[in-house]
This record gives sequence, structure tokens and C-alpha cells, in this order.
Amino acid sequence: MDVEIVSTEGLGDRTYIVHNGHVAIVVDPQRDIDRVEKLVADLGLTLAAVAETHIHNDYVTGGLALAQRSGARYLVSADDTVSFNRVPVNDGDEMIFGSLHMRALKTPGHTPHHLSYVIRDARRPDQSPAVFTGGSLLYGSVGRTDLVDPAQTLKLTGLQYQSVRRLGDALPDDTSVFPTHGFGSFCSAGETAPDDNSTIGREKIRNDVYTAADEQSFIEKLLGNITPYPAYYAHMAPLNLAGPALPDLSSPEPVSPAELRRRLQEGEWLVDIRSRKAFAANHIDGSVSIELGEQSAIYLGWILPWGSPITLIGESPSDVAAMQRQLARIGIDHLAGATAGPFDQITSGLGHGSYLRVDFAHVPATLGDDDVILDVRRVDERVRGHIPGSLHIPLTEILDRIDELPRARLWVHCGSGFRAGIAASLLDRALRPVVHIDDFFANAANRARDVS
Repeated sequence: MDVEIVSTEGLGDRTYIVHNGHVAIVVDPQRDIDRVEKLVADLGLTLAAVAETHIHNDYVTGGLALAQRSGARYLVSADDTVSFNRVPVNDGDEMIFGSLHMRALKTPGHTPHHLSYVIRDARRPDQSPAVFTGGSLLYGSVGRTDLVDPAQTLKLTGLQYQSVRRLGDALPDDTSVFPTHGFGSFCSAGETAPDDNSTIGREKIRNDVYTAADEQSFIEKLLGNITPYPAYYAHMAPLNLAGPALPDLSSPEPVSPAELRRRLQEGEWLVDIRSRKAFAANHIDGSVSIELGEQSAIYLGWILPWGSPITLIGESPSDVAAMQRQLARIGIDHLAGATAGPFDQITSGLGHGSYLRVDFAHVPATLGDDDVILDVRRVDERVRGHIPGSLHIPLTEILDRIDELPRARLWVHCGSGFRAGIAASLLDRALRPVVHIDDFFANAANRARDVS
């Protein structure tokens, strides 16, 4: 039995293709299933089943579309109230696909009806089984339990502890563990380990569930370390329960400079995906910078009002296509349009702006009365260290709290420069004077010796 991994780095998730060289089972496919279909075809496999460990809260699934296109069986918990036909799976159900034998284990916690799948190859009795744990058992920790309903969080946290313990009791220590979350996903809770593989035995030594003194200690620690999660998560489960179709990844409608002007006047969102350096030096007045990178879609979906018309501005059609693919994974399917090419040409005749971009070495140790340092990191980051006297508003709250900021020049920083670039552009759009500190916070000491 072999396991192929299809990673979606930006969302911190993995899709798995489990196969015996002939027959395959896909676990937790992302929305853009062309990646999975290509790999299945390249390996010469027949797709027999598509299995969901749970109704996902962080991305739109490609499971239903993949099953429909391939003729595979679509396995979803019998307890999830979905709006499409699927093979309902219950705790203890066993299924055979060629030599691949699968057993479902109910592991609630991350979601109420979460399942894990134990798969072994009957032709290889000497080979250890593998368990696909979704958002239950992760490397070093577990999936968060506060995404479904605040009223259920305490109960789900206890169930998460019990579920992971159940896996440890039911499976041999040499069982390979393959989680869907835990590679940078906001679905993770606690400190996950940056590993590529693990086993049940290894998790028994290091995982939060097993290192906690008891269930109550685990609950208190997990809930004590909960951090904010993207606002767009609220829309993912309803989309997945309804049965999402394939995304339309055809090129967005091209937009002329005159149309860009009209959209700005209407208050629509123009999102510039060029580098934050290029944006600071020259951008359309009123546009927002979200530099193309692994987490671009996360922050676009988190910050901008859900359902707003979005027009992309990029350096090339391939950059626009890359951003469009990211957005489709979180259910943003219909872009209002896009323009790509040499910036001065595609924005000819529009008002342009710029602002200062510096590193910490060029931030004065003592600022004047008309200058304020603004920290846009998360709360948990700030408590680990911050610049005394700085203001703090997390990036994801900037739009709602701009009026709280003083009428001063704002020197904006985050942990690496990426989020500060977005914040600086939002403030510039609101006609606030800004300086983008494009640097790692670890270098803040280069400014002065007063970082606490």
C-alpha cells in the first residue's frame, strides 16, 4: 500500500491518495481536483472511493465533484445532514476496495460527526496499517474544537480527547498517522509538530492528548490557547453540506482603466496582488495590497466583506490564475474581473499613490508626537513580545477599528512584513498617512533596546 500526498501549503492541509498500484481511495480532496485527477491518471489507478473525514470548516471540498466525475463511491458520515447522495458511513463500517480494506472509526471533537479511516492492504499482512485522522489526531496536537458552535465547544473538546485516546487504544503503535490539518492550518489547536510523518506510538509520547495529566487538564490547556480563525470559515460548512460543484477557473473578465475607475467610484474592492514592495512604490489610489503568496486567499477572505465584488490587479495572467485558484478553494468563485500586465499601461489615467517602506533599522528609536507604531499581529504573538508604547490592532480588525487610531503617521509592523503590507494599504485607502515596516519582528531590536 502506498500513500501519495497532495499538499495545499497555503491552507495548511493535505489530501491523500491511498493505493495498491491499481485501486485508489482519495481522502479529503481539496476543491481544485485537477491536481488529484492528474496524479491518479499518471499512476494508472482506478479511483474506487472518495472519503471525507468530516464536513470541512476551512475549505470547500472537491469530494462530491471528484466522485461524480470518476464514478467512485463518496463516503461521508451518516450523521451529517448533507443535500446530496453519498454512501453513509457509520462507526465500525468496513469496506473493501480491491485489496484495500477500510474501517471507519467515529472520532468526534473537531466536528460532531468526525470519522477516521483505518486502511490496510490485505496482500501485505506484514505492512502496518495507516489511519487517516482528518482534524482529530494531528502531529503533536489536535484539531480545534471551537469552529462548529460556541455552545458545543466544551463538549467537543472532551470528545476530542476521548477520540484520540480511542485511536491509541484501537491501533498498533506502528500505525502510520495521516492527518488532513496541522501543517499551518488555522484548524489546528495547540502546537503542532512540523513533521512529514508520524505513528500512533510516537504521538503517545508527545501529543497534547497524551502529555496532559487528564481530560480536564487537556481541556483547560486547549481552550486556553485558542486563537482567532478566518471569518470566511463561517461559510465553508454550509457550502460543503450543500455539495459544491467544480470551480470555474476560466480567465476573469478583462477590465479597462476606465472600468477600474468606475469600480473605485462605486466603492468596489480592487486587490493588487503584485509584490508589497511594488505596491508601496506605486499603486492605484483606493486599491488594496494582498501580495500573491501562500496565504493570500486566507487574508483576502478573512478581511474583505464576504460576497463583495473583487477585481484583481496583477503583473501577469499566470499570477491572476494562481490567485483565482486559491480563492476558489475557499468558495470565492466569481471574480468581478482582472487586469494584468505592465502596471503603468493597465492603470493609465488613474490616480496613483505611494508610501514609505522601511526595515526596523530605519525606524527612529524615538518617534515624534505625530508618529505612532502600530502592531497588527495576533494577540498571542503580541503577548510574547512587543515594542513598548506601540498600539495594537490585529490586521483582521483594522477595517472595523480605523476610527480608533490617532490622527498620526502610523508605522505599521507585523511578524514578517506580509500582513503589515495589507494593513498599510487599508490605512492608505482610508487616507491615513502610513509607513510600512517590511521586516521580521525579530529585527525590532535593531531599532532600539526597548523591546519587551
